[in-house]
Amino acid sequence: MTTSTGPGAARRGTGPSELDELFRTHRDRLWSVAVRTLGNRADAEDAVQETFVAALRSGSGGFRGEADPGTWLYRILMNKCIDRMRAHPEPDVGQDTSPDPVGGVATRLVVDEALGLLPPEQRAAVVLVDVHGWPVAEAARILDVAEGTVKSRCARGRSRLLELLGHLREEP
Repeated sequence: MTTSTGPGAARRGTGPSELDELFRTHRDRLWSVAVRTLGNRADAEDAVQETFVAALRSGSGGFRGEADPGTWLYRILMNKCIDRMRAHPEPDVGQDTSPDPVGGVATRLVVDEALGLLPPEQRAAVVLVDVHGWPVAEAARILDVAEGTVKSRCARGRSRLLELLGHLREEP
């Protein structure tokens, strides 16, 4: 049986060929979520690899069929990312209020640094909802929390980002 809950939806089964298809379908977006969540390409690659290994190990025992298989995979990824963030807290980074000599690239780096200063749970919610555009309901399923929890984590994360990035609004 197949599911039609989104683009690139995969089979409900979790045998080797179905997992291979699921990985191919979601690999690039998983990596994108991981790199924005963790702020480091090497950590993101490790988290995605750990996600695939965990999915393979759990096989049919891990996927209960209650959600889209992609959601199951993203939940594994976010758990791996949160574990990594807790194990390696980001150092406090000062604000750079100097003019942005290279335009959007420097601004993106500052935003990524600010994301790195959020607590892991807030960062995960903000990255899923605000950076990658997931609906709150889907982010709640991925993070395995209530929708209200995702909303409050996003609100607190946005508030902290406003404090950290408010200086960007004042630039010409």
